[in-house]
Amino acid sequence: QVQLVESGGGLVQPGGSLRLSCAASGNIFSIYTMGWYRQAPGKQREWVASIASGGNTNYADSVKGRFTISRDNAKNTMYLQMNSLKPEDTAVYYCNTPRVVTATGTYLEVWGQGTLVTVTS
Repeated sequence: QVQLVESGGGLVQPGGSLRLSCAASGNIFSIYTMGWYRQAPGKQREWVASIASGGNTNYADSVKGRFTISRDNAKNTMYLQMNSLKPEDTAVYYCNTPRVVTATGTYLEVWGQGTLVTVTS
């Protein structure tokens, strides 16, 4: 079985920074694309950023220039550096991978449990 565990959320003032981590575990052979999503109160979950195994990145327009996604393939860990945070960035942030290959099989659409980011003065 494979698990994604997010960490690093918290309370921050507007203009501040946070770094989220997403650690994958479970006898992993390979993880392809990984991504961050977020869900604000009363809104649908939305895509934030994604990174391919080779390092190519994509960002939602709302976070471009402020957020940076990265990954350490050796550690099966993905990061999201969030700078210049705004109140509208307040949400539960989830990590996701559409496909991960492990010693026990291939798993599709794996999600973490989420970590709360609150941006407020």
